[in-house]
Amino acid sequence: MKKKCRILGIGAVLSAAVFMFFLCGCISDREEGAFLREGDMLPDFEAVMSDGSCVSGEMLRKRVSCIVFFNTSCPDCRKELPSIQRLYDGYASKGVSFAVISRCEGYSSIMDYWGKNGLEMPFSAQDTRRLYSLFANSGIPRVYMSGKDGIIRHVFADNPVPSYDELEAALSGLLQ
Repeated sequence: MKKKCRILGIGAVLSAAVFMFFLCGCISDREEGAFLREGDMLPDFEAVMSDGSCVSGEMLRKRVSCIVFFNTSCPDCRKELPSIQRLYDGYASKGVSFAVISRCEGYSSIMDYWGKNGLEMPFSAQDTRRLYSLFANSGIPRVYMSGKDGIIRHVFADNPVPSYDELEAALSGLLQ
C-alpha cells in the first residue's frame, strides 16, 4: 500500500510539473490560439520596463513598434531573443518603439538570463498572463509589429520561429 501511494504521489508531482511547464513555458502555436491578428488595432495596456520607462498601447499606436512576448525557459524564445536584440540595436535609434514583455516570468530570472546571454534591451517582467492575454491565448515567442497608425501589420509566432532577416524585412518595410 505504501509503495502504491508513493507511486501515486510521484505521478501527481510529475503531472503538476508538466502542467506548470505548459502554463508558463513554451507552447506550440496553433492558428486558432491567436487572438490579435494582422489588421487589428493595438490594445490599451501599460508596462513598466526594466530601465524605468513606461510603454503603453496609446504610445505605441503613434510610432512604428515591435512588441515581443517571451519566457526564457522556452527554447524557441531563447532562439528568438538574440534576433530581437539585433533589431533593437539597429532600430531603436531610428524611432522604433520596442516592448519586450515576459509571460509568466519574474524580474530576477530574466535579469540572470539577460546577463548570461549579453542581452541589453529593456524588458517588462510580468509574473502572470494578464498582459499577454490581451494579445494571444497561446504560443511564445510572439512578435507583433505595428505601423504609426497602431494597426498590427505583422505577427510572428513559433511555427516556425522567424529568422532575423524575416523580422528585419518586416520592420524596415514599416519605416518606408
